[in-house]
Parts: sequence; structure tokens; C-alpha cells
Amino acid sequence: MRHALIPLAALALLSGCANLAPSYQQPAAPIPQAWPADGQAAVSGQPLAGWQEFFVDERLRGLLALALDNNRDLRSAALSIERARALYGVSSAATLPSVDLGGAASRARTPAGLTTNGNASIADRFSTNFGLTAYELDFFGRVRNLSDSALQEFFRTEDARRSVQISLVASVAQAWLQLATDQQRLRLARETLQSQQRSYDLIRQAHALGAQSGVALAQAQTTVESARGQVAAYDSLVEQGRNALALLAGTQPPDELLPGDQSVSVAPLPTPPADLPSSVLQQRPDVLAAEHALRAAHHDIGVARAALYPRITLTGSAGVASPSLSSLFEGGSRAWSFGPSISLPLFDNGARRNQLRATEVQRDIVLSSYERTLQVAFREVSDALAERRTLAERLDAQRALVAASTRSFDLAQALFKGGSGSYLEVLDAQRALYAAQQTLIGLQLTDQANRVTLYKVLGGGWQATAPSATAG
Repeated sequence: MRHALIPLAALALLSGCANLAPSYQQPAAPIPQAWPADGQAAVSGQPLAGWQEFFVDERLRGLLALALDNNRDLRSAALSIERARALYGVSSAATLPSVDLGGAASRARTPAGLTTNGNASIADRFSTNFGLTAYELDFFGRVRNLSDSALQEFFRTEDARRSVQISLVASVAQAWLQLATDQQRLRLARETLQSQQRSYDLIRQAHALGAQSGVALAQAQTTVESARGQVAAYDSLVEQGRNALALLAGTQPPDELLPGDQSVSVAPLPTPPADLPSSVLQQRPDVLAAEHALRAAHHDIGVARAALYPRITLTGSAGVASPSLSSLFEGGSRAWSFGPSISLPLFDNGARRNQLRATEVQRDIVLSSYERTLQVAFREVSDALAERRTLAERLDAQRALVAASTRSFDLAQALFKGGSGSYLEVLDAQRALYAAQQTLIGLQLTDQANRVTLYKVLGGGWQATAPSATAG
């Protein structure tokens, strides 16, 4: 029985003699080697290791950890990895023979008219064997390329999950910052409403005594009602922001993880080194995922090419057989079978050739998608750096504008209380101050959101040299 399997093993070793898949070389990146000069001039810093080093606010860190544990999109991405791993296991198993153990028993009666001696007969048969069924000798690499393509799909899903995680971290941080900003704006709107309500009460009292005109009273009332509308609008935005965080976190976040209404900061966030090459983008998870898809497309071409050649499969078994169960394992009961088969494509109206051409075109489509992924990544980083370059100057100018507007409002109030100014000047100065304060809050959010965007578009961190490509 052992000797009967030796030919099967020898033929199995001959499989995989050729690989018809085209050799893979990483495509040249269709992007400049460096960032635009204006963007480079605005950056300096050290590489990052992860989001834990990027975000320092303990509340935000806690919320990020909660989201990473409960977000359903990230959970689905992790399950996709498990599915891809299982499918790769199925494909790789086909590269080796599978041996099954079986047993059978049968009893058959032959009628008298069908026997040579004219007597009915009953025959028993008992057998047990182990063997392989339809194992393909992979002379042209078809099975191996199927397995390698599945492996690249597994790698792609891993990088896709990393990309989802980075996007989730950035989305949670930006939603948290947006909520903090809306809470600051709500607080400012409430303070403004209270101030305008006090002014309105004073004008109403003065109007009752004949010291202020009805025009001044009407103007004071319009500012109160406008501020009341602003309070209601920002109150709604705060509630919507909390709902957005709950969706991203995958559960209702506790109040202690939500931002307060005071000014918040992600951190003095690091920025990439000025001499960082654009090749760092090839480390982005979405770019790596696109490259794994390209590698898989090369292996798919190998599968399509192998379909043009003969396929040889083996079926064989070795065991024992006997007409009685008691003598099944006695000497002389050994049995074996060996059945190779070959399938040679002759004429299929060009179906296999067209399938090969379709696979080659699909490879070109995936290549174009890979290149576009790199180009989009380059633009995202360039845009973020361009915005980063002017943010400090814009913030300084806005802070100066708030200071000037505050002085203008204080002077207008002093002149009005001294009787040498109109209430309309006070209202104009107050509106200008409120608008300047709201714009400053928005710019502070833009500054922090830009740093989060840099974290995201650089793949959650950066290194000076790209890692070696995964073997395909």
C-alpha cells in the first residue's frame, strides 16, 4: 500500500514547474519627488509612532479607544480580514494533495438469468482505503497563482482595515473638535445674549422716561432676538455633534469623554520634516492596498495563461478489499487504483484567449487605479501643507482683530454712556466684535483640524524611508 503511493508523490513533486504570471515590478510613482516649495517651508518636526502620541487630551484619547473597540465599520473591516484569511487557506490547500480515508461495504444479488451457472448469487464486498481525488499537477502555475492572488487579497484587506482605522481616528478627533467649537460658540452666543438683554432693559427703561427714542428701543430688541436665534442654532449643532460622536464611537460616549465649552487643543501637534520625500506616500495603507490589488492582478494573468495549456489531474487510492469483513486485513487483500486524466483545450471559439485579454486589461485598470490613488494622496498632503503655511499668520491677524474690535466696542459704550455717542454705534461695534470672536473660534478649529488632516493623509505617521515591498 505504501509503495502504491510512491508514483503519486513523485508526480506531485513535478507540479509547479512553471509560472506564467508576468514578473512584478513596482510602478514608478506618477507624482513629484518633493512637495511644493511653499508647503515645505511651513513644516518641521519628528516622525510619529501612532495616534497615542499625536493626541494628548485624555478625554479625546478615551473616546478614540472607545471608538476603536465599538465602531461597526472598523469591526466589518476586521471581519473582512478573517474572511480573506480563510479564503487564502482554501486556495493554498489546493497546492498540496488532500488525502481522504474511506470505507465501504456492499451486498449485491445477481439473478439466475444473469449468471453463467444459472443460479442466483449474492456477493459481499468490504473495503477501506485512503487516497487523493482529482489533484491537479500544477505544471503551469495555475493553482499556485490562484493561491498567490488570494494571499494578495488578504494583504489588501489588512491594509484596508488600517486605512479605515486611520480615517476613523481622524473622523472622531475632528468630530470631537467640532463639538468643542460649537460648545464655545454656544457659550459666546449666550454671553452675547445676556449682554444684549441687559442693554435692551436699560434702553427700555430710558425710553419709558423719555430719554431714548423708539428707534433705539427697536434696534436693541432686534439684537436681542438675533442673539436668541443664534443661541438656539448653536444649541442644535451641539446636540447634532453629540449624535455624530455616538455614531462614530459605536456607542453613547460618557459625558466625561466629551469636550467642555472651554478652548481645547489636540496638542502642540507635530508636523512632518521639511525634507520628507513624497515616496513616503507609498506607505499609506490605501496605497499599499492598491498595490496588493495590482500584485493580485498579475497573478490572475498567470491563471488565465495557464488555462491555455493542458490540465493534468490525478485520482488514486490504496487500501484493502475483501468479500468478508473477517478477512479484510488478511494477506492478499491489498487493493489500489490509479487514474490520471488530462484535459487539453482544442477549440472554444476564443473564450480562453478573450479571458486572458480581459485579465490583462483588468491589470491595466488596477494599475491606473493605483497611480490615481498616489496622485490623490499627493494632492491631499499638498493641500494640507498649503493651508498649514498660512494658518499662523491668519490666527495672529484674527486675534489682533478681536483685540481691536474689543477696544472699539468699549469706546462706543463709553461714549454712549457719556451722552456723546449713539446706540447705533454701540450695536455696530458689538456686532463686529461678535463676528470677530466667532471667526477666531472657527480659525482655531481649522488649525487643529488641519493638523489632524496631516496625520490622516500621511497615513497616521511617517518615516524617512519606505519599507520594502511585500513579496508577491
